Amino acid sequence: MAKLFSSLLFICMSFTWTAAQYTKTASCQDPGFDRKVDSYLKYSAPVISVTAAHKAMDSILFIDARGFGEYKVSHIPAAKFVDYQSFSPDMVKDIPRDKKIVVYCSIGYRSEKIATRMIQAGFRNVSNLYGSIFEWANAGYELRDLNGKPTKNVHTYNRKWSKWVTNPDYKILW
Repeated sequence: MAKLFSSLLFICMSFTWTAAQYTKTASCQDPGFDRKVDSYLKYSAPVISVTAAHKAMDSILFIDARGFGEYKVSHIPAAKFVDYQSFSPDMVKDIPRDKKIVVYCSIGYRSEKIATRMIQAGFRNVSNLYGSIFEWANAGYELRDLNGKPTKNVHTYNRKWSKWVTNPDYKILW
């Protein structure tokens, strides 16, 4: 019985450690948005800033964890779509485990969940895009539509979240 209890305690402690083993290493331009993003994250996956991700775009595989309706409006160029609602590690089984991967969604909540699952599945170089596509648009970085053409449209999930896309060059859709 003591061995069983010890084993369960170790498993619980291990889960607690892995659930919050990373720290905040990025921030958003807008302090209010930064606080909002920070409040939603558990830091169960490392984060990367949009600036750092943009600088390293050529060596990164971006994974879009939003719904298809959001993805088709706009996404980061060459991003691979994986639906948050139906994600399974089998969807990314053909990606090399050491490939540099950045997962994103609207603000980083859904992408953190997907990034964490990928880390648990053995991917060794996965990050969550801090502030995700909203911060990407706020920084003025390029987005593409479903046909691969540049767009200035951003799907903000719903009206409530629209206030966090502050770059006036982008049109908000929901």
